[in-house]
Amino acid sequence: MDELRIDKWLWCARLFKTRSLAADACKGGKVKVNDVSMKPSHDVKVGETIAVQLGQLHKMVEVVSIPKSRVSPKDVTNIYKDVTPAEEYERIEFMHAYKAEYRDRGAGRPTKKDRRILDKLKKDD
Repeated sequence: MDELRIDKWLWCARLFKTRSLAADACKGGKVKVNDVSMKPSHDVKVGETIAVQLGQLHKMVEVVSIPKSRVSPKDVTNIYKDVTPAEEYERIEFMHAYKAEYRDRGAGRPTKKDRRILDKLKKDD
């Protein structure tokens, strides 16, 4: 098997939970092959680079093989090679670390001093 529809390949490679979600992402322009938006019916070939927008993450993968059916999570490394730049993962980590305010469970409401510190941190962005 040398070719497979891109929506089916994305589902087989476990980048999307369902094939219909993969097809919707293709239709919405969130999946690009070699920097060109593709329809769900595009045939994927070994060696192509696929850019997928998964929420805030812009993931780039290189096709290593074409599976016959959906693979287990531990076998995903045999299907594609992750070529996403490290800066992209750092950007997502930074967004998660500073976007949401986190308080320990049982710590109660923030005091006036705590709130002022949080406000100061938010203004520095």
